Amino acid sequence: MSTLTSKLARLRIGAPARWRRRELATTVWSLRRDFVVAGVLSLVANALMLTPTLYMLQIYDRVMVSQNETTLLAVSLMTLALFGVLASVEWLRTRVLVDAGVDLDQRLGPRIFDAAFRAQWSPGSADPVRPFDDLLQLRQFLTGQGILAFFDAPWTPLYLGMLWLLHPWLGGLGLGFVAVQAVLTWLGHHRTLAPTVQAGNAAAAAGQFLQDKLRHADLIECMGMLGPLRQRWALRHATAMDHGGAAQAATQRVAAWSKFIRYSQQSLALAAGALLVIDGELSPGAMIAASVLMTRALAPIDQFLSGWRAFIGARQAFERLEALLQRFPPRRHAHADVAPVRGAFSLREVVAAAPGRAQPVLGSISLSVDAGTVLVVQGPSGSGKSTLARVLMGLWPDVSGEVILSGKALADWDRLQLGPRMGYLPQDIQLLEGTIADNIARYGPIDSAQVVQAARCAGLHELILHLPQGYETPIGEAGGALSGGLRQRVALARALYGEPALLVLDEPDANLDEAGEAALRQAVRAQKARGHTVVLISHHPELLAVADRLLVLHEGRILSDRWLGTAGRAAAAP
Repeated sequence: MSTLTSKLARLRIGAPARWRRRELATTVWSLRRDFVVAGVLSLVANALMLTPTLYMLQIYDRVMVSQNETTLLAVSLMTLALFGVLASVEWLRTRVLVDAGVDLDQRLGPRIFDAAFRAQWSPGSADPVRPFDDLLQLRQFLTGQGILAFFDAPWTPLYLGMLWLLHPWLGGLGLGFVAVQAVLTWLGHHRTLAPTVQAGNAAAAAGQFLQDKLRHADLIECMGMLGPLRQRWALRHATAMDHGGAAQAATQRVAAWSKFIRYSQQSLALAAGALLVIDGELSPGAMIAASVLMTRALAPIDQFLSGWRAFIGARQAFERLEALLQRFPPRRHAHADVAPVRGAFSLREVVAAAPGRAQPVLGSISLSVDAGTVLVVQGPSGSGKSTLARVLMGLWPDVSGEVILSGKALADWDRLQLGPRMGYLPQDIQLLEGTIADNIARYGPIDSAQVVQAARCAGLHELILHLPQGYETPIGEAGGALSGGLRQRVALARALYGEPALLVLDEPDANLDEAGEAALRQAVRAQKARGHTVVLISHHPELLAVADRLLVLHEGRILSDRWLGTAGRAAAAP
């Protein structure tokens, strides 16, 4: 027993050591017991697949010769019983694989949801639904018909051995056909891999282009942009069709050769058996059985060829998911005795980079802001103001340097604990489908008192009361049922919900009227009075009246950083 345990330990340490370095491969490896059980059941199923062959041998060589009905009945009943066992084994194997698929989805689903969600922070992020399609494709292959070819392939020698027992010539012929099919599979892999990958990438690019443009269908329609966009989509679609046609042609060529070999195998197996019967070295029953065994020996390789595109697709899905999970590792969760969140923050040599851009968006920014400070950030377009806001909120993916919040690195905070204590109003207003109350309460448990308080601070309460359903008014998809100014105020109330210690507002007055701007200034004063920190990105001089400090950015660097007293605020205003 100790020897067996040590061998198993070496196997766990040896073979999967490369896998353990990657989260997805580790998760798949954790299901190895299910795959081992499925493999054992495949052994039993493939052994029972010999039942029709043995039955034919008994019928032709024993029953037909003896003319014994009792023998026929006994052999038939035994065969039916074995068929029942075979059906049960195959059902059980399918059940094991289905359970493994459910287990795989339960283990990976939450992680992929989290990683796909965080991936949307990145500039130029891909389709957020793609990772879930990849998970479905991988699960279907690993727990469906695709994996059965791998389970059945090791038992091809079993059928070849039976052929060899019938006659060595038949065994050699079967071995030759297996070798030819194996070479064809290898050639098919190299001939179809590149075209299939190119076709998948081209189709994904065309679909992503179309999905991005459909989000702005109203703008495209009213400004007459449909024709040019259709032409651009047509070029991408034509490219995808060309690559898809090339991949399909390569696959069909391989499939055609496979059919030729399979048909030739069936006929040549019968011809070889007939020749041996003529020479008196084989019985007619063994000739028929040999033909069936030859077909069974080549069946797993045929399954490889027919499911090759599914295998390539599953491998691509695996690689994409693996890259996604490596890029966004699991978040660290804070302990129960975490420090309270305060509004003080500091940046230490922070550099924010963006893909495809040589110069960083923010270059070596160092800044320290005390709690209770109202900081206004200004600068020309492209100077990095919105990027600074996203860095403060921990939303920019490629950041070096240190972002310290309440004396602790921002990356070390548990987002579930930190999020309710931070408020963020992005430049591009993003509301979620639901009611006004749902959005203000950040889709958590609705505290009516805090919802009303946040709405009052945003100057929104009276406007909501005039709506037919009040706070239960549905806002539609992305807030489409609300006006621009109302969406701005709802988003501001959401940022103010729960009295966040740090409030970051990016162009909060972009869609506000005079009353809304007055409500915004009052909300900023109220946050300052509570000792909360407010970062305002705005060019409006009226907000300087409530500011303590003015930061001016230029080309990603600090051009000016000064405190504003009463006289300073007046001087800063144009």
